[in-house]
Amino acid sequence: MSRSRIGGVTAAFILFVCPFVWSFSSPIFATTKAATRKVAPSLKPNVNIELPDFDELFGRIQAVSPLARTIVNREKYLGFEAADKNDPFKWKTLEKNNNPNASVNSIQKIDNFQNLGPPILRLRSSLKGPCVGERFALMIMDLDARKKWDPQIDNVYEAYPIRDLDTANIVIGDSRKYGDCSRLGIGYCKTKSNVVVSPREQLTLCGIQDFPDNSSMIWGVEMEDRHNHLLPGEERTVRARSHLFSTTLVPTGPDSFDVEYVLQLEIGGKIPSFLTTPIVSETCKLLFKEAKKYFASEEVEKYIRAKEAIEDTFSGRKGILFVP
Repeated sequence: MSRSRIGGVTAAFILFVCPFVWSFSSPIFATTKAATRKVAPSLKPNVNIELPDFDELFGRIQAVSPLARTIVNREKYLGFEAADKNDPFKWKTLEKNNNPNASVNSIQKIDNFQNLGPPILRLRSSLKGPCVGERFALMIMDLDARKKWDPQIDNVYEAYPIRDLDTANIVIGDSRKYGDCSRLGIGYCKTKSNVVVSPREQLTLCGIQDFPDNSSMIWGVEMEDRHNHLLPGEERTVRARSHLFSTTLVPTGPDSFDVEYVLQLEIGGKIPSFLTTPIVSETCKLLFKEAKKYFASEEVEKYIRAKEAIEDTFSGRKGILFVP
């Protein structure tokens, strides 16, 4: 990813209010010799997953997601407005809904964010139900679940799961800062054509960070061109790229939580963003409409009970971190 400048914000302000904004000045994936790149084995034989600079990645997410900044810094969460107090960027509000029953509270954007072309979008919602990050991620990465809200999806799956999550947690570092990595892998996504855009495909490194208070941060970043050999099959489409993606979930009570969804998606090709941004925005709204229905159902509680039963069964299982 190319180096970018932060326009319109003085260095003094950034250093005083939000030092991690400087994360945007370094690449997420190492650009030097292959020997300096950090990799971890995947479950697929002979395929390694190149890992990013997690300080850089999570620094970028914190810069654009006040909820992510709140849980990483272990601050007391007092709502969206309180979390916004040190936001270093000026966001344009596209939609704002004060109806407590609405699936989306607000949609904001910054055009041409970091001079990369496409806008960065930020959607916020307050939902009823248990705060379970893995279940929210399921709606994005499971094909059957994705079809319920995304009319453009053709295929999506986790192509290369990491073999041992302990490897990722060792590279990430202190779990007291970034939580516990409960899932990591390279995902493949292919979308159908519509009246504006032809089929697109993506190859994205994604993961989930879980925190002690049941908060979660789902994250994703597009793999580099040097990873194209990991794309499935031989037929290629135009490549779309998620320059940055995160979804942060923070509990607001025993059966409620706030969600902040951030996405900077480059559709690819020569289609102007004023045509594609409304499509992306409306599709994201459909995700939250489905999430509102899903988390209010009994399905999440069933998942929690099943997971607890499995954890009780395998309570003695150990990863490489616990090998003497």
